[in-house]
Amino acid sequence: MPVGLIVLLAVAALVYFGLAQRVLDRMRLTDKQALLFIGLMLLGSLIDIPILRNSVDLSINVGGAVVPLALAIFLLARADEPREKVRALLAALVTAGFLWGISQLTDFEPPERDFIDPIWLFSIVAGLVGYLAGRSRRAAFIAGTMGILLLDVISLARNLARRLPATMAIGGAGVFDSIVLAGVIAVGLAELVGETRERLGGGPAGEMARPRDGAADEEFSAELTDAGEKGGGQGEG
Repeated sequence: MPVGLIVLLAVAALVYFGLAQRVLDRMRLTDKQALLFIGLMLLGSLIDIPILRNSVDLSINVGGAVVPLALAIFLLARADEPREKVRALLAALVTAGFLWGISQLTDFEPPERDFIDPIWLFSIVAGLVGYLAGRSRRAAFIAGTMGILLLDVISLARNLARRLPATMAIGGAGVFDSIVLAGVIAVGLAELVGETRERLGGGPAGEMARPRDGAADEEFSAELTDAGEKGGGQGEG
C-alpha cells in the first residue's frame, strides 16, 4: 500500500479516537470536517480527470490535487488575519522554490543511487520549509502541501514550453504521497514547536478545549461564562 494512504489512514484513526483534537482546534477544523477531507483524499486518489491528450498527456488526480487545493482554500478562508493568509501563500511559493532547486540537482535516476527516496526527500524539505515559512499550523500545512503541488505545476509548464512528450497526472502517483507526508510533517513540526514553547512559557492557565464537531460559538461562550461565575463564587466563599 502506498505510504500516503497508510499515513492518511493513521491520521484518520487519530482523529476518530479524539487524539488529534488539539491540532484540529488550532487549525479551525472539526473532527467531522477533517474526516470528510481525509475520506475525499482517499477516494479521490483513485480518480484521474483527463485534461489534455496531446504531446503532453495530462490529467489531474482528485485526491492529490483537487481535494488538497480545496482544503487549502477552506483553511485560508478561516484564517484569523489577512496577514496570515498572505504569509501562507508566500510560504507556499517559497517552499515550491526550494523544492524546484532540489529537483535541479539530480534527475533521481536510477533511484538506487539516491541516498534517500525522492518522495521522502521532497516531503521532508516541504514540511520543514513549509513550517519555517508559514509558522502557524494552518499556514505550515498550506505551504507544505501546496509547495509540492506547485512543483508539479512547474514541471508541467516546463514540459509544455519545451513541447516535450510526457504523461503527467497533477497530484498523482508519488506526488500524492509527498503531499500527504509534507502536510503531516509541517503540522507536526508546528505543533511540536508550539507545544514546547507553550510549556516553557508556563502554558495558558485555565484554558478550556474548544467544542468539537461544530458546536455553536454561543454555547462555548456560555460555558466559559458559567465557569467564570462558579470560580468567582468559590473565591468569595
